[in-house]
Amino acid sequence: MVPSLTLGAFVAFALPLSTVALAAFTAVAFPAAVSAQEGFGATDPTPPAGITVPEIIERMGQREASFAAARENYIFKQTVKVDTIDDDTGKPDGEYFQVTDITFDGKGKREEHVTYAPQNTLERVIMSPVDFDEIVHRLPFILTTEQLPDYDLTYLGREKVDELDTYVFDVKPKVLVKGRHYFQGKIWIDQQDLQIVVVNGMTVPQDTRRGHEDLQPPFTTYYQQIDGKYWFPTYTKAEGTLHFAAADGSLSQDVHMRNVVRYTDYKRFRSSVTIQYNGEDLPTKPADTPGTKPQPPK
Repeated sequence: MVPSLTLGAFVAFALPLSTVALAAFTAVAFPAAVSAQEGFGATDPTPPAGITVPEIIERMGQREASFAAARENYIFKQTVKVDTIDDDTGKPDGEYFQVTDITFDGKGKREEHVTYAPQNTLERVIMSPVDFDEIVHRLPFILTTEQLPDYDLTYLGREKVDELDTYVFDVKPKVLVKGRHYFQGKIWIDQQDLQIVVVNGMTVPQDTRRGHEDLQPPFTTYYQQIDGKYWFPTYTKAEGTLHFAAADGSLSQDVHMRNVVRYTDYKRFRSSVTIQYNGEDLPTKPADTPGTKPQPPK
């Protein structure tokens, strides 16, 4: 499985790369299905009140840029769990697990410290460097002012996510530029803070060239309000089945993947961080205020 998983995303191959060809990918959870999960209300397609759709998009991009900058001033713990699932038993038959502290060195430069990494027992797939890049850069999806020109956003309506009132948008790239990856799916924007609180979709494009497969299953990322104003990613899950066709004498096979990434223990590293919006400091409210935690499925 290849991440985009902007819950991580990773490229997975069964057996040596040269002996495997990917024929198709079937998702266990499709992007459109997330709104049917517990905690998601029905979509009200009526237009937003007191604000236009272009204004929502513009302000969201500004907020996302500010919060992306803020996250660069926080330390946190990243836990990655990648399982292959035996479909006969429904239980993992191989697992990759790693806990990493994302911190700063004495000069203020980002660094990673692996604090726990038991033996990798994955046998039917292997992870590549691309997978780890997905975990860092694509599963915690953001959509800043700078990135907005790359996407078409279509307003779908208003929806309740736990206690939050949100605007829902369909998002897709305008053009696929060679060598770049994009998000395609749905985003939920908090009506009060105008920042993304849930995303559900896939990384595109996907490389299906025989012998060079890069596959991204659909993922869902949940965000939580940190320090009363910063909506940071805290939980990502991706699940799907990779279909490998017979090639070079190897048998075809399906590999059911289940992947979870958690981002926890956020702590501000630089106390001088001040996030502004339209020239004013963003207000701070208690981090445990009801309605600030869209809950992932159990």
